[in-house]
Amino acid sequence: MSDATRPSPPPEAAAVQLLYQLATGYMISSSLQVVLRLGIADKLASGPRTAAELAQATGVSEDALFRVLRALASVGVFEEQAPRQFALNLPAQFLRADQPGTVRPMGLWITSPFHFRVYSNMMHAVRTGKPAVQETVGAPVFEHFTRDHDLSEIFNDAMTNFSASIAPAVLTSYDFSGVNLLVDIAGGHGETLMSILRQYPAMRGILFDLEHVVAGASKRIEALGLKDRCQTASGDFFKAVPAGGDMYILQHIIHDWDDEEAAAILKSIHTALEGKRNGRVLLIEAVLQPGNEPDMGKLIDLEMLVMPGGRERTADEFGRLLARAGFELTRIVPTPSMVCLIEASPR
Repeated sequence: MSDATRPSPPPEAAAVQLLYQLATGYMISSSLQVVLRLGIADKLASGPRTAAELAQATGVSEDALFRVLRALASVGVFEEQAPRQFALNLPAQFLRADQPGTVRPMGLWITSPFHFRVYSNMMHAVRTGKPAVQETVGAPVFEHFTRDHDLSEIFNDAMTNFSASIAPAVLTSYDFSGVNLLVDIAGGHGETLMSILRQYPAMRGILFDLEHVVAGASKRIEALGLKDRCQTASGDFFKAVPAGGDMYILQHIIHDWDDEEAAAILKSIHTALEGKRNGRVLLIEAVLQPGNEPDMGKLIDLEMLVMPGGRERTADEFGRLLARAGFELTRIVPTPSMVCLIEASPR
């Protein structure tokens, strides 16, 4: 029976179909992990290829790869143009490593086997309110990264990828003029900071993170010609951050922590801003909205629940958190991306 003649399912059947679609979501995630690791999208960049050709190029089972690609094509990723022959479509283009706006690094992180292990213990997080990751690997997630360097690299690449995807939205939505020294707290490999510095050539920057993280940024800082304007520093942001900045930015950092720990980070910044006229802090975060509309932030909130133990927040929750650390929320600036810019000044 063709789709043109297939009758629409009654509401009850459609509801069941939705539940099955959601329940089998891990199968699609696993399939994405496979094609990302094999570089299938890159191998289709020059045109359609058969499952046999792709299997030979990657050293895997032809039949198994065909079945994975067929399943992905059925949900809108890749396109089976002829029997057992596949091509890129628009979503699949963004799995390519060389595609501007690629989601490959983030995809490798989100669909990683590590995620499956942690989420299998989600009930622990729901029962206790504590992260499932510690129940899974015996350590907090950021401590675990220091033990598993391969996983840490996947995570840092994903964060750099995410920063690159939202940096244009940040730069078009906020005027950084007048900021002489910008300090990026827990800035990873510095993608956001370097994007801002490149647009504001009179600005200087400090990239602050753990020592093993900022070590991965030095080559890129030099390659972009920013060595004279961007320095790195390392330390514990719960205790102190570099002083002297006009503005301190934190991109998707505050959401990693519960209110007590997040307030401690913000208090370190408040101390660093003492005596600084017009000093500001800028949080780059999702701001949760009420209602039942699709909201990626509500899914990331579950990631915070099971991984670091933090949370996504509403505008009111950000206001209360900032006040607890001695700041006044001055404005929230929407961007064309999933994040907002939450600006605050010391009271």
